[in-house]
Amino acid sequence: MQGTMQAVRLHAPGDIRLDTIDIPTPGQSEVLVKVVRSGICGTDLHIAKGNFPAPNLPLTLGHEFSGVIVEMGAGASPMNVGDSVVVDINIACGRCFFCRRGQKLFCPTVTQLGVHRAGGLAEYIAVPAENVYVLPEGFDVDAAAYVEPLACAVHGQDRIGITFGDRVLIIGGGPMGLAHVALSKLAGASAVIVSEPDATRRALATRIGADHVVDPFATNLDEYLASLTDGVGPDVVIEAVGSIPTYETAIRVARRGGKLLAYGAAPQSAELTIRPFDIYAKELTIVGSYAGTYDTWPRAITLIATGRFDPSLIVDSVRSLDEAAEAIRALEHDRSTVKVQIQVSR
Repeated sequence: MQGTMQAVRLHAPGDIRLDTIDIPTPGQSEVLVKVVRSGICGTDLHIAKGNFPAPNLPLTLGHEFSGVIVEMGAGASPMNVGDSVVVDINIACGRCFFCRRGQKLFCPTVTQLGVHRAGGLAEYIAVPAENVYVLPEGFDVDAAAYVEPLACAVHGQDRIGITFGDRVLIIGGGPMGLAHVALSKLAGASAVIVSEPDATRRALATRIGADHVVDPFATNLDEYLASLTDGVGPDVVIEAVGSIPTYETAIRVARRGGKLLAYGAAPQSAELTIRPFDIYAKELTIVGSYAGTYDTWPRAITLIATGRFDPSLIVDSVRSLDEAAEAIRALEHDRSTVKVQIQVSR
């Protein structure tokens, strides 16, 4: 396909522009996707500020996107032009120690769309065919833009292993914290508690299924949790903010023998001071969760397709491509919206 397109690109930390560039040509075993909708994520802000490594500037941002195949490169199969798709953003070698153990996120050469190479905040994107998931017949391609973040949350749920009856505290009522609310309920949690200072987000957490919501700035969180958990604390704590104070809170409030999911992406340079004795004496299980891949993608697709997860409950702002740069910048200070997506085409 010949011609030019618009793309939201990062040129330097803090310098985001809407550029006109050439439409990419799909290479061997690649397909060209016309982007329909692309989500904006907190990671985009980290990248834009220079807090997350993005070595290849200028970089087209965007790693949560859905679209339609419009051109096939040589050797790309078994999909077809016209298929509605989502794309696993993680591209690995497939041969190293980690890839052969189903851990391609740790591949020494892994690259990610929208992080290391051109992403989906553009009218078109060329992607490896093997990373493409064709959506089921009738699947809303707009809703599909939430598959990537949902796949990440599914991976986090796999890592922490919520069991029936667990009392779960989720720190942070942003888009990913809210996804964990829905998934924790599906996993069988007997009580889901959300700690979130913003009233709008607390109300949304309740709508999605949280049993209890609390403003940690207005209420003594430790006492509140004790009142809901027979004085012992939550079985599972999911940190979904990515700040040092909330990570410290997560370690403090988890019950003895409890589990902590480190899900929120803190700045790469941030350091946390902890007492190893607390982990030792409480026998805490602490696990990290970085991104979703492999089977988390088809499972996320199925959750949306069957109505078990409804992205429209979280996506509260849909804007145009020329508003994307400002929407990314606004993530730092504007909590009036929960989840912004960009309608790139129809």
